[in-house]
Amino acid sequence: MKVVYIHQYFKTPEEGGATRSFHLATGLVEAGLAVEMITSHNRGYYDCRIINGIKVHYLPVAYDNTFGFIRRVASFFRFVSQAKRLIKKLPRPDLFYITSTPLTVGWIGLWAKKRFAVPYIFEVRDLWPEAPIQLGVVRNRWLKKGLYHLEERVYRHAFKIVALSPGIKDHILQKVPETTPILIPNFCDTQFFFPTKKDAEQLDRLRLKDSFTIAYAGALGPVNSLHDFLGLAKEAQNQLKDWQFLVMGAGRKEKELKQLAEDLCLRNMHFYPFGNKYKVRELMTVADMAYVSFDHLPVLQTNSPNKFFDALAMGKAILINQEGWLANLVKERGLGLCHHYENQQKTITELQAFLNHPTKLKTAQSNARDLALFHFSKERAVQLLLFALDPVKFQLAPTDGVYILTA
Repeated sequence: MKVVYIHQYFKTPEEGGATRSFHLATGLVEAGLAVEMITSHNRGYYDCRIINGIKVHYLPVAYDNTFGFIRRVASFFRFVSQAKRLIKKLPRPDLFYITSTPLTVGWIGLWAKKRFAVPYIFEVRDLWPEAPIQLGVVRNRWLKKGLYHLEERVYRHAFKIVALSPGIKDHILQKVPETTPILIPNFCDTQFFFPTKKDAEQLDRLRLKDSFTIAYAGALGPVNSLHDFLGLAKEAQNQLKDWQFLVMGAGRKEKELKQLAEDLCLRNMHFYPFGNKYKVRELMTVADMAYVSFDHLPVLQTNSPNKFFDALAMGKAILINQEGWLANLVKERGLGLCHHYENQQKTITELQAFLNHPTKLKTAQSNARDLALFHFSKERAVQLLLFALDPVKFQLAPTDGVYILTA
């Protein structure tokens, strides 16, 4: 089987960022499928490379998460246009696997199905247009109507749909009740990310002391609500807690957050530049707890963020600032605590009680690693995707993963 995999923001582990498509495409190649990836990069020329057996086509379409709305939209349309031109030159595949965001990549699937009679699977990573609408980015009612219509068309004409969270799955079913979404959440690379004890050399390299540490590694954008994290650090400092708060990442809010930390006179907050998976692993090694943060909008409660799953694989307790399926996991599986962002003092009190108990932190860390191994492994996600592509050829092994839906 030949698959053309389309992901506008494909990243390798060495580059850092979201590497889901890299791991899934690698798994397809290892299963004997031929995979061509169509993506983009910020260079002014087309490039083609073989990466882990994946033939990767890089289209010259600039994009950065600091772009404003107009520049982002222009980038989306350029990618669709260039991807169509490239597909015309490629040998006809058996299937297109198209992953959002943005939603505009769905046009490629609709076009290819009509022109080449080739089906497509559409993977929904985030809810578009619901997310930009709730964030207030899209306000025009006619534009909203057009985007909702596109969303429904993309879902309706897909051969199959992959959802990254239960909330996304439910949303798809509301839009197109006759479909049967396949739930394949983000996953853990349990071989690369694994529990490791802190050591003095790492602490010295990061200019840290050996004390209780909470780390955030991810985007520093408008939807990440990291002012909640800085507020928690401020309250901990006010209460003379010998704790450390770490932030690694980049994004539109980076300067604002650093300025806020300076204004708050935070001596317990440390910022580190965006790093690849090796840097993330180094940071998480010195942490006791991982912070998972999003703005407080209903649509963002459906997210399936990489940082959560990396933290599970590293065996880190979780502190999460939102409601939703991930918060439910934290509560039900004993992974950590929820951050009461409107009452920082309450969170500090709960964290202190958590640390005062001789086994609570270690138990949460152990629970996190177990959940990574038995429910959210990379290997399990590849199994599920192969089953979605060809349920006859690729039989699905039994699992006790209650968050996996294959029907």
